[in-house]
Amino acid sequence: MSLDYSQYLIHRQWMSRALDLAQIAGDADEVPVGAVVIDSSGSLIAEGENRKERDNDPTAHAEIIAIRAAAQNLRTWRLNQCTLYVTLEPCPMCAGAIVHARLKLLVYGVDDPKSGAIRTVANIPDSPASNHRLRVFGGILEYSCRQQLQAWFARRRHISN
Repeated sequence: MSLDYSQYLIHRQWMSRALDLAQIAGDADEVPVGAVVIDSSGSLIAEGENRKERDNDPTAHAEIIAIRAAAQNLRTWRLNQCTLYVTLEPCPMCAGAIVHARLKLLVYGVDDPKSGAIRTVANIPDSPASNHRLRVFGGILEYSCRQQLQAWFARRRHISN
């Protein structure tokens, strides 16, 4: 998918907000992943950060929290005019939720070589099991997203040694 400069600037703006949310998660001893949902007019309608540890909930990924909030705010589960921004390529659970919510566009920061289910390890949106064709754009603020995750994991390893 090609991107013009104005779209690129908008994607950077919203990914920056997702990075801020990821920082909040990291400061709370959660894996630093943040997500925001934008409506068709370009307004923020929902956001989330990883909360698995704080909520004792294995489904409390940033994407799931943001999608749930967006559906509640719009009073519909069909988010087909919305864009989801997330700092890390979604896992299989989140990729499934993204497809089922029928999001218009997914923009993510950095590939996840261990469990990325959008393009890296698996490709759920383009699989025969998908009932929706999702537009995807990866690599927005990729360096910043990668650095944030690597620094957090490095601190965790240092603390545990």
